[in-house]
Amino acid sequence: MNPTDDKSALNTEDVQRRFDRAASHFDSVDFVHSVTRDGLLARLRPIVIEAKTVIDLGSATGSGSRLLTRRFRGAHVIAADLSRNMLEQAQKKKSWFARTSAVQANAALLPFADQSIDVVFANLLLPWIDDPARVFAEVSRVLRKGGLFLFATLGPDSLSELRRAWGEVGPDTHVTRFPDMHDLGDAAVRAGLREPVLDVDWLSLTYRKADVLFEDLTAVGARNSLRHRSRSLGGAAPFRAMVKALDAARTGGLLTLDLELVYGHCWGSGSRSPDGEYRLAANRIPRRKR
Repeated sequence: MNPTDDKSALNTEDVQRRFDRAASHFDSVDFVHSVTRDGLLARLRPIVIEAKTVIDLGSATGSGSRLLTRRFRGAHVIAADLSRNMLEQAQKKKSWFARTSAVQANAALLPFADQSIDVVFANLLLPWIDDPARVFAEVSRVLRKGGLFLFATLGPDSLSELRRAWGEVGPDTHVTRFPDMHDLGDAAVRAGLREPVLDVDWLSLTYRKADVLFEDLTAVGARNSLRHRSRSLGGAAPFRAMVKALDAARTGGLLTLDLELVYGHCWGSGSRSPDGEYRLAANRIPRRKR
C-alpha cells in the first residue's frame, strides 16, 4: 500500500503549512476529531495495559494528550506532531503537574528508540500520510512487545459528495482517496504488528451553506494538499461549478458530507528481523511424526 506515485499523493510541506496556519483556531472547529477521539477512548476503556510512556501521534493542539494523562495516571505522555504551531498550542494547555512533553516529528520517521513506547495513540493522523505502511513500520519499531497501537482514520467512502461534485468539473483529483480498512489491517500485519482489530462507524455532517462547509475544512487544515493537484484549474470558475454540483445534490435543503470512520488497534511484537527474513528458535519447530 504505497500511494506516493498516485494522483492522491500528498505534499507533506503543504500539509505542515496548512496545519501551522490552522493551529490558533483549530480547537473551535475540531468536532470530527472530537468524535473520533471519544471513539478511540471508548475502545480503549476495556483494554488492560500498564503504560509508562505514551505517544499522542499527530497530537494537534493536545486535546487527546490531556485525556491520555487521565487514562494512564503517572505515565509520561508525549505530544508528537509535524506542526510546530500545533505543539505550541498544546503546550499552553499543559497542566503544571502533568508529565507531558512535546516533540515535533514526522510520523514516518519517529525520533524514539526501538521498543521504548507502551502505547501509541493516533487520532486522524493517517489521512495526512502518503504511505500508512511507513507509519505502521515506525510504530512497530518503537512499540514494546505487548504494547498497544490505537488509531482512527477515514475510509475510502469519506467525502464522496465532494469527490462527485469535483468529478463533474473535470477529471483532475481534488479530494484525497483513503485506504480501505482491509488494506490497513494487511499493512499493520506486514509491519510486524499483531492481531489487528478494525471496525467502521459513520458520521454525517450537514450544512445549510457551502461557504460554511469550506470554512470549516480550511479551519482544520483539511483543504487540497495533493502533490499533483491541477494548477490550470485554479480560480473561481471551477470552484463555482463544483459548488453548483454540490448544491444540486442537496437533501431537504441541506448539504450532507458523509465520513467513513475507521477505528483500529493492534499490538507490538517486539524486535523484528530485516525485511524478508523470518527467524524461529529451533525448539519451536514441531517434530514431524512418522
